Amino acid sequence: MNAVRAEDAFDVARVDTWLKRQLPHLTGTPEVSQFTGGASNLTYLLRYPGAELVLRRPPAGHKAASAHDMAREHHVLQALAPAFPLVPAVRALCRDPAVIGCDFLVMDRVPGVVLRRDPPPGLALDTARARALSETYVDTLVELHRVEPTAPGLAELGRGEGYVRRQVEGWTRRYERARTPGSPDFAAVTSWLAAHRPADTGARVIHNDWRLDNLVLDADDLRVRGVLDWEMATIGDPLMDLGGALAYWTEAGDGPAALAARRQPSHLPGMYTRAQIVARYCARTGLRADHWPFYETFGRFRLAAIAQQITYRYHHGQTHNPAFRDLPAVVADLHRRCTAAVRAA
Repeated sequence: MNAVRAEDAFDVARVDTWLKRQLPHLTGTPEVSQFTGGASNLTYLLRYPGAELVLRRPPAGHKAASAHDMAREHHVLQALAPAFPLVPAVRALCRDPAVIGCDFLVMDRVPGVVLRRDPPPGLALDTARARALSETYVDTLVELHRVEPTAPGLAELGRGEGYVRRQVEGWTRRYERARTPGSPDFAAVTSWLAAHRPADTGARVIHNDWRLDNLVLDADDLRVRGVLDWEMATIGDPLMDLGGALAYWTEAGDGPAALAARRQPSHLPGMYTRAQIVARYCARTGLRADHWPFYETFGRFRLAAIAQQITYRYHHGQTHNPAFRDLPAVVADLHRRCTAAVRAA
């Protein structure tokens, strides 16, 4: 966490006044800092005497029409909590633009450790613990995918059959709308995805941003204490969720560009390979990964589209966060890897 960046600042006094009307037990003035690991919604820690809360709000600038919906994320967290207790407890949703100019939600902070690019000082991650963490990463996703998708509040998140098709078509449009000078042409990749998309394997509750740095871990035994960032959660194909997750899973032999861009320590000795993760997932769910090249390629293309959307905001001066400066190189490497996969298929 860092001090709040100037362009991401908000009126703390107004938030404090509004929040104390929702949570009368709060006292004092909050100390505010900013979580820096994310690249989508902006997330802040509000530290009150005796209470730590997290505020999430959309970024400024151009956004996809369905993205950054705080009310939807609030609904997902409330609906999922009875069946999947690893979601943070939500405390308030603000839809009054007079407070900070946009919707925001407030939830309890989940105490624990979040793994970023490298393990924090003092957290031992030897080969045995890295292997165990890989297994926990897979098994917790399986646990989520076992949640009954027809539970109250969850069923309306789905749009019925055709999830795979909608995802390919939707992300193709999003990438094209977000292109900037010099961005690669993914037309050959998206044409291949459209021509080779498999039928939906089922409809389950999916996270859609499953990464190690969205898991809050116990520092001692590395069990999962909470799962963060439910912005894109929905009812959809579980293998699409797994493919999207493994787009972030960088292995030690993936090459210098991928290793330079990694956001989690999945390359360390003992960590599962992507193939091992797929095998463990399928063994625990009974699903078959016969079309895995499609899911893997789609996951990488989708990640490229996400990075390109952020690049668009940075290119047009809607954010000046220096962490986004090198994203065009990430998009270019993902284009290279997707193109190679299509040619090999």
